[in-house]
Amino acid sequence: MGMAPRFNFLLHAFLCLALATTSFSLSPKFYDNLCPQALPAIKRIVEAAVHREPRMGASLLRLHFHDCFVNGCDGSLLLDSTSAFEIEKNARGNFNSVRGFEVVDQIKAEVDRVCGRPVVSCADILAVAARDSVLALGGPRWKVRLGRRDSTTAMEEDADSVLPSASMDLPALISNFKNQGLNTRDLVALSGGHTIGLSQCVIFRNRIYNATNIDPAFAKERRATCPRTGGNTNLAPFDPTPARFDTAYFKNLVKERGLLTSDQALFSGGSTDKLVETYSKNLDAFWVDFGKSMIKMGNIKPLTGNQGQIRVNCKKVN
Repeated sequence: MGMAPRFNFLLHAFLCLALATTSFSLSPKFYDNLCPQALPAIKRIVEAAVHREPRMGASLLRLHFHDCFVNGCDGSLLLDSTSAFEIEKNARGNFNSVRGFEVVDQIKAEVDRVCGRPVVSCADILAVAARDSVLALGGPRWKVRLGRRDSTTAMEEDADSVLPSASMDLPALISNFKNQGLNTRDLVALSGGHTIGLSQCVIFRNRIYNATNIDPAFAKERRATCPRTGGNTNLAPFDPTPARFDTAYFKNLVKERGLLTSDQALFSGGSTDKLVETYSKNLDAFWVDFGKSMIKMGNIKPLTGNQGQIRVNCKKVN
């Protein structure tokens, strides 16, 4: 008699243990004992890269976002010479060609050097580099949850179908983010990442020539560097301070000076207008929500425990 409950208890304990090894939750302290030098090393390289070229901060932030939206935050975006890289690079959801891979490789080499072996995943490098980029451009700090592992396969899903596109209206954006478990507050806060960086003429041309909800002076100003034909890769900032993580992006939207259709969609008589107004006037509110939404985004379907692998080279599977 006495054996059965004890056996059940042991079985139960064993099952819990088995589950625990496959589904760890991410933690800010993941590398505290494994390799305490890891995070400072990432920060050093990101700061240097962003100092050299402020736009790199936006590029690194965007890599993390594009990684997470396609099959979760698993480093799949970084895989080279497979369909993954090509698909992602040419996805219509790209606001400009994904870039910053050389900085990721540099971070990876340095982190593996200071740790003495590959312990930090490429997926975690993207998550930390995104935070350090925002910080380097004067933005908020948040505690990145860590412990992601890298995918061993390229994404099978077409990036085109999951990445939000620059031509989306508000309902399309809301449903796009909802598919990732993100709500409208996350949508508006994360769109605020466009307070840094630049976009290509080919992406915003349609808006500056055809939109009705656009400030005429702003449209005229943008047309000067983005002709009706040609000049596809000419760059323009999302807001007047592309190297500062401030509220100018939201102030722009209130004045109908959003650069992309998907930017202005957030302030066009819809359900998100109020939040855009709040962020435009309240830096703290934006910063707090941005940090929360980044943590939430970083939690999209991570590989943990003994799933996936720690890639030796971010560009290829071990």
